[in-house]
Amino acid sequence: MPDPQGVLVIGEITDGQLATSSKELLAHGRALADALGEPLGIALLGDNLADLPNEAIAAGADRAYAITDPLLQTYQVDAYLAALHKLNEEHPPKVIILSKTPVGTEVGPRLAFRLDASLAQDCMEAEIDPSTKQLTATRPVFGGNCMAKVLCEGQPMMIILRGKTTDPLNADASRQGDVIAVSPGLDESIIKNKLIERVEEKEEGIRLEDADIVVGGGRGMGGPEPFENELKELADALGAAQGASRAAVDIGWVPYSYQIGLTGKSISPSMYITVGISGASQHLAGCSGSKVIVAINSDAEANIFKEARYGVTGDWKVVLPAFIQQVKELL
Repeated sequence: MPDPQGVLVIGEITDGQLATSSKELLAHGRALADALGEPLGIALLGDNLADLPNEAIAAGADRAYAITDPLLQTYQVDAYLAALHKLNEEHPPKVIILSKTPVGTEVGPRLAFRLDASLAQDCMEAEIDPSTKQLTATRPVFGGNCMAKVLCEGQPMMIILRGKTTDPLNADASRQGDVIAVSPGLDESIIKNKLIERVEEKEEGIRLEDADIVVGGGRGMGGPEPFENELKELADALGAAQGASRAAVDIGWVPYSYQIGLTGKSISPSMYITVGISGASQHLAGCSGSKVIVAINSDAEANIFKEARYGVTGDWKVVLPAFIQQVKELL
């Protein structure tokens, strides 16, 4: 096996495009590769990748491994695992990074086991120790109440990073890089799982993860109606996406796709307006990337006020209608 070299991003493709999460990983990977003084690669898997390898190079990669096979036409964990294992044997990296997505969390631990590698999961930051050249990562522990710094040992060093923990690099179509074709030669016998049915939940409006403004509600709203009425009215006025705390989701007021937090979605909007959200550590772990947090809560001691730049203590039924009216007048 060749000597390990560089950083490898495990890329993902969404609707024929390089996933936003993969572009964010390339930004993380660029910093790690530069710290090591080694190249940044990305693995792209599919049946027909078209111009995606060049798109990945424009987004920051030095080389793109185009792994093509009919069994990679759609995501299947056994096929992805076998293809990535083969890539590692032919082009072993020092560092492998994946996104905290269904693909990353399924493939990551399995690939780490096959490679006998260390794996740091659910991380928010990653850096290379300049003295040891080892990968260190920062991740939440104890339900998000503390942040721990962990050290990856051995090679490859593997990490799964949360989305929205950095911004993608500006695409540069003039960047030059290598596209390396990889044929994993997969056999159908490796497939242990069979996809019976795929059910896709249609999203309306702005995706929560991509929104520049988010309006979130919690248990303090008192029921599902305010989500459908007042919160929606505010979100529509601001061109914002709607979110919620885990408590509101668990009660059944809104679907899981609204959930922000440690077990939900991570967001990093320019402004996050919370209404009736107390600010549990699990929730704050998912919105820590917000540039400005505005909190409306009747409890002056609510934890959310410790993180909010602006806060209003009061009954949302009084505060929110006045706020909505003011927003409409200003806009």
